[in-house]
Amino acid sequence: MKFFKDVFKLLKDTTWPTRKERWTDFISVMEYTAFFVVIIYIFDKVVASGLFQILNIFS
Repeated sequence: MKFFKDVFKLLKDTTWPTRKERWTDFISVMEYTAFFVVIIYIFDKVVASGLFQILNIFS
């Protein structure tokens, strides 16, 4: 039973983020997500257009 006692002690000693910190973290995650979506979209468009140009050469 020492395991369960230690788990609850660890949870009690953990510092949880405040409401403001949670919103800051959430906004940061959304910003990073939007950034990488844009990067992946641009990369996809570049690769797709280059691939279509290569396919048009052979047809």
